[in-house]
Amino acid sequence: MVLKNDFSYMLIALLVFLVGVPVAIDLHLLPIPIIRLLGFSSLLLIGLWSLRKSGYVFKAAVALVVIGMGLNFLSAYDHQSAYLFGSTLAMLIFLATAMAVAMKQIALDSKVSANRIIGAICVYLMLGVIWALMYSLLDAAVPGSFSGIVEHQAGAWDPDWVYFSFVTLTTLGYGDLLPLTLSARALAYFEAIVGQFYLAILVAGLVGAYLSETQGGASK
Repeated sequence: MVLKNDFSYMLIALLVFLVGVPVAIDLHLLPIPIIRLLGFSSLLLIGLWSLRKSGYVFKAAVALVVIGMGLNFLSAYDHQSAYLFGSTLAMLIFLATAMAVAMKQIALDSKVSANRIIGAICVYLMLGVIWALMYSLLDAAVPGSFSGIVEHQAGAWDPDWVYFSFVTLTTLGYGDLLPLTLSARALAYFEAIVGQFYLAILVAGLVGAYLSETQGGASK
């Protein structure tokens, strides 16, 4: 028997991060490093609750949350690139783990339930955030990999990465932010490919499950 995680918490965490952080920055509610600390910490803590039924995966996720939040705290008050790089990496691994758990549960669930749909939405949003983190790490390792990114403050993680990631994931391609290096371009076109394939597979899977459930109910 597979214990089912409730992905509504993860969806709330993602929406708080994706909407709350940019709004807080635009309104200048707090210094950007503090906003980043609160945004990343809320995503880690609320998202962690969605994995509480995942056994050993949950224990690994707890370790990632502790490391990520600790490095987030240090980067907010001591703007060293190593802290920021480490906290971003911990966030990336945590989201990749959460996404793997969600995808496994979505694949094993044969019914079109609200939780399955929420989980599918979470996976799509996590894809965008994960790629945003990878863009950030790449630019930190190879400065100048992108054009149009404006750092708001030294040591602060720029929300433009999330914007660029979702524009690429949805293949909108406004053209205001551009990948310049070969590695950056490779990341960008892989994200566009993954985003389109995911939507196609997701829709096909949900339609197939719905038809199977409908036909099974009609045959009884």
